[in-house]
Amino acid sequence: MKRVACGLGMGWLGYEGFEEFVLQRPDRARAIGFHNDAPATLDQFSRPAEYFHEDAGLVRCDLCPHECELGEDDRGFCRVRVVKGGRMHTVAYGNLCSINVDPIEKKPLYHFLPRSPIVSVAMGGCNLRCRNCQNWEISQAKPEDVQRFDALPEKIATLAIERGAPSIAYTYTEPLVTWEYVRDTATEARRRGIKNVLVTAGFINEKPLRELCRVIDAVTLDVKAFNDRFYREVSGGRLHPVLKALEVFRQEGVWVEVSFLMVPTLSDDPSEVGKFSQWVVERLGRETPLHLLRFHPAHKLMLLPPTPLHLMQAGREAAVRAGLCHVYLGNVPGADSARTVCPHDGQVLIERDGFRVLSNRLKSGACPACGRKVAGVFSV
Repeated sequence: MKRVACGLGMGWLGYEGFEEFVLQRPDRARAIGFHNDAPATLDQFSRPAEYFHEDAGLVRCDLCPHECELGEDDRGFCRVRVVKGGRMHTVAYGNLCSINVDPIEKKPLYHFLPRSPIVSVAMGGCNLRCRNCQNWEISQAKPEDVQRFDALPEKIATLAIERGAPSIAYTYTEPLVTWEYVRDTATEARRRGIKNVLVTAGFINEKPLRELCRVIDAVTLDVKAFNDRFYREVSGGRLHPVLKALEVFRQEGVWVEVSFLMVPTLSDDPSEVGKFSQWVVERLGRETPLHLLRFHPAHKLMLLPPTPLHLMQAGREAAVRAGLCHVYLGNVPGADSARTVCPHDGQVLIERDGFRVLSNRLKSGACPACGRKVAGVFSV
């Protein structure tokens, strides 16, 4: 039955992926967005956008690698950026569709302020089209078409202080497409002593990313697969800009953790996990935490089964053989690999059960037995 489901899922995926992302889009994957889809008028949640330029009578967005070319009243591929009056605007500035206080382990972040609460915020929109998206109801929606909470940057910073949260996460959808709001909120938060976290797919151009890194403290970057075909056919993007973003985050001094969803028949090959892990070791460092996440049927991949546990474990073993020190299994309750251990002597330093930290034996960020520092940010 699983083989039949996988075959049906891949066949349907292949047809839709070819139709949407090959036939209708040029090879360089430039999106054209949505014609005549901008709001009739700009409301209080709109702001002039950054990173665009005029090109032959059109407005080209320079924020992400899609580089949408838009005319008057067009909307970008991300659904967030529109052209009105000959210039680009964002229509996602403070109109939150989700705001929660989460455990930071949920991001997932295991080496950044463990056991602390984090204010999590999101607005509608995304510049990818992942067929396995868990949050597709908001990521694939226009910001004005989902539930909206009025929350300008000052309000979010104040909320974090009131809730005793040392950090804010820009998460659930793709925060990079709401670049202006994230920058302004992160700037206000940092001014008030609050740290900032991105949970992102990392599909962004280098210049805006480097500017944003000035006010970002940590990132969980979700790498969809370690091959470009998957990105084009399953996510509607490309791999190279994502890998570049990981390097930029590291260069700019942002704490980096990486997640990798193992989708059955599509990205669950342990050898691919091993190759990606080798890349992480060489480009980011062997103590970069890697979270291998178990797939559960969602959105347009409902026919695929959950990732077999033996492949999850094989992926972890491949990552460890490649040289990574901290490899975790996500969406696998009770897994021993949710533990943080000392890379030097193997002592268990942090034990977790799901998003709960059961114990934290670190002393000033170091192993209490051998004194070796563990890579991460363990105190405010």
